[in-house]
Amino acid sequence: MTMTGLFDRLRETRVSRVRKLAVTAVAVLIGSFQICGFVGLRFNSSPSLPMGLYLTTADRRARLIEFCPAEPFAALAIARGYRDFGVCRDGAAPLLKPVVASAGDAVELSARGISVNGVLLPNTAPLSKDTKGRPLEVWPFGRYIVAPETVWVASSYHPWSFDSRYFGPLSTAAIRYRLKPFLTL
Repeated sequence: MTMTGLFDRLRETRVSRVRKLAVTAVAVLIGSFQICGFVGLRFNSSPSLPMGLYLTTADRRARLIEFCPAEPFAALAIARGYRDFGVCRDGAAPLLKPVVASAGDAVELSARGISVNGVLLPNTAPLSKDTKGRPLEVWPFGRYIVAPETVWVASSYHPWSFDSRYFGPLSTAAIRYRLKPFLTL
């Protein structure tokens, strides 16, 4: 065997090991996410909530929800990269947001932000552009009484959240799960 043949053989072995390692790592990662989903764990990496793990709960009082947004807002969120690949009917990931208003609450949306029952929520002033400078359409300013079977969601955690400031009230039928923090940063 020549030296060149020996090096080619070593190179192929190294590459095949790296390929096997990469395939194994991807399989473990996918399997981990599937197991997490099966046991009710959700991972949040978006700025709308603290990064970490959230656990699904049957507690109807839980103020965090996972939902698939309605059209045309779902398509907008996909087109702009606000949502990754996921389990919603449109093939994208659900959103995780805090519920800020429920049936009977008074919501006022203004340039200052979202007020619920007269209390202005921090970091909810609507923005005219997203983080990439693209225009955002704001839900019409005004005062709303939250209708039965609807909620308003908003993140007071981070001002860049894509929430009811832009898509208005959310049907409770869109709620997939209620969540509670499990391990967050």
